[in-house]
Amino acid sequence: MRYTIVPVTPFQQNCTVIWCEKTMKGAVVDPGGDVDRILKAADEHAVSLEKILLTHGHLDHAGGAAQLGKRCSLPVEGPHIGDKFWLEGMAQQCRVFGVPTMPPVTPDRWLAAGDRVQVGETELEVRHCPGHTPGHIVFVDAGGRLVLVGDVLFAGSIGRTDFPGGDHDTLIASIREQLFPLGDDVAFIPGHGPMSTLGAERRHNPFVADRSAGWRSRL
Repeated sequence: MRYTIVPVTPFQQNCTVIWCEKTMKGAVVDPGGDVDRILKAADEHAVSLEKILLTHGHLDHAGGAAQLGKRCSLPVEGPHIGDKFWLEGMAQQCRVFGVPTMPPVTPDRWLAAGDRVQVGETELEVRHCPGHTPGHIVFVDAGGRLVLVGDVLFAGSIGRTDFPGGDHDTLIASIREQLFPLGDDVAFIPGHGPMSTLGAERRHNPFVADRSAGWRSRL
């Protein structure tokens, strides 16, 4: 699987265009906005888009999904149904953050742990990773040793848990139980900021590093 990262909106959210090298069919992961910029990136790589994938329902990740889906007749897959209230409340999210109103999103397919998503001939595994939001999921390309993690994990940090439905302990468990077992060599594309590897975060991220688990166990 190939990919190109397209930072969008003032939130500088990492929208990602992914595609199957053999078929050149692709998907847009987390189109938070700036639809023209996203489509330009797909065109530059000669990618034929066939769907939209959402990791979770926050404005900066899903705000442009309805517009992109309507404009290009693309189905929306994901997130987990636990984020239904976020997607239905898109207008309220826009008001809170003072941005132009974007339409609510109704996925064509809700996703759950263990589901598979097809992009061309590439198959992605879905893992449910709540904590940042209740319905947050990640997309795993096992063959490519890559995972798109949305706002679960960042280089040197983790997702916020102070929004409705967030929970710190649940997020930490998601990272340690759903991401780290994938392997230290696995690279990840976060929702914001630079890429990293799971091994680097397991060793050095102060929120989830192995040593932090040891410190907690002694308290």
